[in-house]
Order: sequence, then structure tokens, then C-alpha cells
Amino acid sequence: MGTSTAAFHQFEHFDNLVEMFFARAEANGHKPFLVARKDNGWQAISWHDTARQVTALALSLRELGVQAGDRVMLVSENRPEWCIADLAIMAAGGVTVPTYTTNTERDHSHILSDSGARFVIFSNQKIGQNLLPAVMRAPAVAAVITMEPVKTGQGHCHHATWAHLLARPVTDADIHMLRDSCTAKRADLACIIYTSGTGGVPRGVMQHHGAILLNVAGAFALVAEDFGIADERFLSFLPLSHSYEHTGGQFLPIGLGGEIWYAEGLDKLASNIEESSPTIMVVVPRLFEVLRQKIVKQIEKKGGVATWLLDRALRNAERQAEGRASLLDWPIERLLDRTLRPQIQARFGGRIKAMVSGGAPLNPEVGRFFSAMGLTLLQGYGQTEAAPIISCNRPKTGIAMHTVGPPIDGVEVRIAEDGEILVRGEIVMHGYWNNPAETAKALQHGWLHSGDVGHIDELGRIVITDRKKDLIVNDKGDNVSPQRVEGMLTLQPEILQAMVIGDRRPHLVGLIVPDPEWVNTWAAAGHDPTDRAALTKAVMAAVDRVNRDISVIEKVRRICLADAPFTVENEMLTPSMKIRRHQIRAIYGDRLEALYGSH
Repeated sequence: MGTSTAAFHQFEHFDNLVEMFFARAEANGHKPFLVARKDNGWQAISWHDTARQVTALALSLRELGVQAGDRVMLVSENRPEWCIADLAIMAAGGVTVPTYTTNTERDHSHILSDSGARFVIFSNQKIGQNLLPAVMRAPAVAAVITMEPVKTGQGHCHHATWAHLLARPVTDADIHMLRDSCTAKRADLACIIYTSGTGGVPRGVMQHHGAILLNVAGAFALVAEDFGIADERFLSFLPLSHSYEHTGGQFLPIGLGGEIWYAEGLDKLASNIEESSPTIMVVVPRLFEVLRQKIVKQIEKKGGVATWLLDRALRNAERQAEGRASLLDWPIERLLDRTLRPQIQARFGGRIKAMVSGGAPLNPEVGRFFSAMGLTLLQGYGQTEAAPIISCNRPKTGIAMHTVGPPIDGVEVRIAEDGEILVRGEIVMHGYWNNPAETAKALQHGWLHSGDVGHIDELGRIVITDRKKDLIVNDKGDNVSPQRVEGMLTLQPEILQAMVIGDRRPHLVGLIVPDPEWVNTWAAAGHDPTDRAALTKAVMAAVDRVNRDISVIEKVRRICLADAPFTVENEMLTPSMKIRRHQIRAIYGDRLEALYGSH
């Protein structure tokens, strides 16, 4: 039995996620597990102490009235308490309902009503501002638990504090008793994760224990075979309420017996990466794009040799991607290994084995950039409906940035006649909570209909062309991928964000958010930033550069500028930084449509 096969099959013995956690806690004992920044530096909670806290909270939840199958909403920033709460909910027999901290009161009300959650755990007063009004209108909620002191006001539900529930003494016998009393099977519901709503009202995806366990097994086997396992460390910064981070940033580290460090926020991410020295990072493409832009700008400011080295590194990476590498590249590669690459790698802590991009398509040019810097970047593919990892690039099959790699172990993929990617296996959800109509559309004859379009190459790697429902069909019947065009636009220094439309139209038009740093530089050169016509013309020059490198049907003929960046707060981005097309169209639709009548 090979390394990968043995690594994969060891997870078949676990009936549920709680059992996997307690097995790893017993094996790792007093080694550090959950690490967070406190007033006097980074502080770690050991595996054993985490098991003790999980046990205390789970037993307290049972005493509060949590019964098998009860839904418990969890709303918090990424922190050790998030992991402890999630495990304790499942250990108590409940079902976790992870919810974004950025949700509006309306979002919280929808999820409380739809899920029928009877208990709510949340972190602090700031979260409570939008959450508590929704809780007070939800008669099904019996109790709220707060991680920090919070004024909940008068209401129909009981208020308990984190400190009080975890104060009970817990012995090793209690830990073993709780582990033995957790009888959930692989097919039983573990959590309901609400999709971030790129196209409308969020739907509750029912993820069972076996789906996440198989995801962890497949990812574990990939790490074991392609990189080796030794003192793994993850930096958690994507929202844990997102399926990608929930599985890849929490349960995969648990399966690996590694450490989870919690970032302080995106504003401190760069310094947190250097301080934590992670070995594996799960990241969304937008963050890679931002990091790439910052690194390029810093190198270009140095000028001279640094700029020359960057140019040669990118040339060599492009040659390698096209299969044109030669021995003549070797001297430059040696020089890069001694100069530019160590400087870039140090910014990522110096121990990175791989960075895994998921959640949205990654522009191949961005992938080649990080490869040129000597960093292994793997593009994965998944959906919340598949717990979420379906496939991932692997060094052993060749890392090709235009693909998302072969399916992970235990997952079957085929392409339907219309090009849609279909998925089958234990990772597939059991359906959408309280939504049989949508469930019937997504699950047909045992196959998950992904809504993505693509094909499988000669090496068994999945190539995705676009979302089936997002494909633009122009007035001549040609299909255009908006994500591909948008990805190329945002690589230009003038453009921060972009969205294109053109369904049943003769050509594409675009909504552009100019890059603020570029605007400042443009203004410093004597231009008036309040002159929208001049600013639009300058940005259109960047669009025209992209137009030179794409097909006729992909060219963006006209643009207008957005009034403000797309953000999570204004509901134009999902928490995983994907654009909400329906929301943007609702605000800018008239302006975009007017472009077709302008001359």
C-alpha cells in the first residue's frame, strides 16, 4: 500500500469529526495547537487543554438543553474559541450553523428562521449589533452564549457566558466519556453552511461528517505524498464560516495534527505571516492578486538590478509553463535562488511548502508569478456542496496553472454532454436545508451538478472555463467567460476591480473600480482626479492593453467607473471576496446598459 493510499484510508476508521479530533488530541497531548495573539505576544492552547475546553463546553451545552440534531448558530471572528465551539456543538450532538460576522440583520434573520437554530454562540458586542435584534425576533432561540461580556438586553432567551460554561472542572475520564458518547455516524449532519449568496438568497448546504472527513483524507494524502508531513502550521484568516476555511483551515490541520495560528485581520496579515511561519496556506485568488501587486510595486520602486531580476524570473516561469525551458536558464535560476527569491520567501515566513488557491478561478499569470518567486502555488477547485474540495493541482501530476488538478482520492468527476462538471462521492452534500426544489436541481441520479463548465485534459486534470449560469451569451450566440476577462483586467495597475456584462448584446461593456494608489500617482502627475471623463479615458487605456491580447468577442468596448470599491460591507463582495453580480447589477445596471446607447 502506497503512502498516499495508506494516508487516505486511515480516515475511514473515524465515524465523525469529533472522534478524529479526540484521537489527535490524545496523540499530541501538551503540544501547541491553537495559537492567537494576546497582549503579551502569541499564546498557545495545547491539544490536551483544547480537549478539556471542548468537553466542558459540550457538557454545559447539554445541560442548557442542546439535544441531538439541534442547530446552533456560531458567529465569531477567527479565534481559538471558534474551533472549540464548533467541536463542542458537534460533541454535544448538535449541528453547527457557521455564520459570517459581516452579515446584516436581515441575513441573520433569514438564517435563524431557515435553520430553526435554538442556540446562538457569538463573540462580542460588535457582532451583537446586527445579530441580537434578529435573535430577539426569533422565538425558536432558547439561549445565547457570549464569548466576551456583552449587554444582550431583555429578551425571551437565556444568556450564558463562555467563562461560566467552561469553568466546570473536567477530568481525563470526562474527556473519554464525552468521546464515547458522541455516536454520530459519517452520514449524520455535521453543519449547515449557508452559501455566500453570489446570485441571491443564501441556501443552507447540509454537510455530513463523512463529507468533511473524506475531504480531509484526500487533502492529507496529497500533503503526505507530495510534500511530507512534519510539524505543519496553518495561518487561519479566511472566514471560518466559509466552507473552504472550515475544512481546509480547521479540520485539515486537525487531521494533520498541526497547529492553527489565528491572524489578527487582513490589515496585519503580512506581519502575521512572517511571525507565524506557516507551512501551508489556504488563500482566495483575490488575495494573491493583491499580494502580487504589492510585491511588484516594491520591486519596481527599487529599480535597477531588482527590476531586471524580476523580469528574468517571469520570463523563465513563462518558458517553463510553455515547456520551453532550457539549460541556458540555469545560471539565471541560480542567481534568482541567491538573490530575489529568498527575500520574497522570507515575507511568507520561510517555511512555506505550498499555498493553495481556491474559492474562485485564479488567473494563470498570477500563478506563474508566485512560481517565479520560488513559491509552490496549487490551484484547487471545490464547492460548499462538496465539503468543499473536489480537486487540486499536484506536483506529481504537473502543476499547470490553467487547470485545477485531478480529483482528490475518493472523488469521481465526469463531464456532461453540455460541458457541465458533475461530481460523485461521499463528499457530496445531502441537499439544501428546507429546500427540496433546489436540492432536486443540484442532485440528479447521485451526481452533483456543479454549475461549472469545463473538461478533463489528457493527464486527468480538470480545466474550468466558467460558471454555467455566469456565461455571457452574446447576440451572435458566442459564449464568453466574464471571470477570465475580469481577471485579466484586474492585473493592470490602473484597475482594482472589474465586472463585465454583455448577455444578448453585440459586445462587452465593463464597470471598473480604479486602483486608488494609481489614481494618486496619476493625480500627482498633474491630472485632476475629479475629472471623471479624463479618469475614464486613462483607465480605458489600460482596458485597451488587455483588449490587444484577447479574442474579438472578449474585448471590452466601453466602460464606466464605479462610485466606490466593491466591499463586503456594501454587499458587492461575498466574504470570500467574490463579486456579487446581482447586487452590482441592481446598483449600476442602468449605467451599464446606457453604455450600449452611447457613442
